Amino acid sequence: MSGGDRGTVLVAYCALQWPWRKTIEDHLYSFRRYGNADYLYVNLAVPWLANAYFPLRFDAVVWHTTFLAWARWLPIEQRRGVMKRARRLAGRARRQVALPQDEFIGTRGISRLLGELGVDHVFSVAPESEWPLLYEDLDRERAGFSRVLTGYLDPDTVRRIDAILAEGRERRIDIGYRTGPPKPYLGRHAMLKTEIADVVRERAEARGLRLDISTRADDTLLGDDWYRWLASCRYTIGVEGGASVLDRDGSIKACTDRRQTERPDITFEELEAACFPGEDGKLALQAISPRHLEACATRTPQILVEGEYNGVLEPERHYVPLRRDFSNLDEVLDRVAAGDGEEIAAAAHADVVASGSWTYARLVEDVERALPAVERRPAAAAVRAASRAADSVSKPLLPLASEVIMPVRRRLYGALGLRGYRRERPPARSAGS
Repeated sequence: MSGGDRGTVLVAYCALQWPWRKTIEDHLYSFRRYGNADYLYVNLAVPWLANAYFPLRFDAVVWHTTFLAWARWLPIEQRRGVMKRARRLAGRARRQVALPQDEFIGTRGISRLLGELGVDHVFSVAPESEWPLLYEDLDRERAGFSRVLTGYLDPDTVRRIDAILAEGRERRIDIGYRTGPPKPYLGRHAMLKTEIADVVRERAEARGLRLDISTRADDTLLGDDWYRWLASCRYTIGVEGGASVLDRDGSIKACTDRRQTERPDITFEELEAACFPGEDGKLALQAISPRHLEACATRTPQILVEGEYNGVLEPERHYVPLRRDFSNLDEVLDRVAAGDGEEIAAAAHADVVASGSWTYARLVEDVERALPAVERRPAAAAVRAASRAADSVSKPLLPLASEVIMPVRRRLYGALGLRGYRRERPPARSAGS
């Protein structure tokens, strides 16, 4: 960890779902687990939780990924209250840092929001070459930038994976893969996620290999079931996350959604011509995904479309490279049939997992370099205890708040004619968390 104390830091996040995915929880609470500062947490999606923090002062505010996802994805009516609370909190700290993701969409609004909040440092998951394009409305002479990963390994998760591997279960699946339905509004790079599933399935089935490849949302695996499944695969396939189309205001996604509703059989080429002609390829946002790190942890050899992978994974040492046009797929499948992936899996585990180089402690260390070093002024024990208690006790109540209390509150305020509530609707539970 970097030296020096970092005072009292407020982590502002947004969530109305419970329980959370483990990856969200690990990312959010990594600061408390591994940081040098005194970290307090506030869920801005719940109005009464934020009120207690307005009289306090902080050395910094960390605007978490979930807060920025809320601002990026939700309609303005559903985020008005959250933005109001965020602006008030921004005035209570002398330094602001932000951790955005999904930087391929809504960039104009997010860039302006970061400027309005006075963000001093942005921890982007995009390559440095793309920052001027993504944050053209942010004063980059004032705000610093660093690149981070979309997710890291948590030591507790690695220990659970090790326990699963110790069970010695047989790897019955020759090639396994999970991804979601295609997202054409993200461009051809994102379409590779489903294209690789279709092409590998067709060629591998012809060879009689045992497959478990799915692009159906219903086949999503969560928690330790995901790790058990990975540990049952002899190989897994994949591609860098990201997009090759920049949707500054969400209009491209809206156009493709509308066209697909009207014509479910519409092709990618037709969607491109109608919704984003000439835009594909103008964005080069590719990044390693947490699932690539998790495959390293389960010692599952990876067959990956060639890419940078943030410099974490090297072709032939950490993964079997597959050309973007799949022209060497037959040779790759020969390697699967021969079963020569153990050496690659061992090297990936040693360099990525056992080295400890890519844990959440690294993320916290990177973020804390951008926080002000202060003379130790820890939050009062009572404030710290109250913050943790409120954060913990509120979580099981989140569904009640989102489905019952907040809709009633909006209807009441709307009936009273209060400004800003007449047309509001309850927040969508699937967004921002």
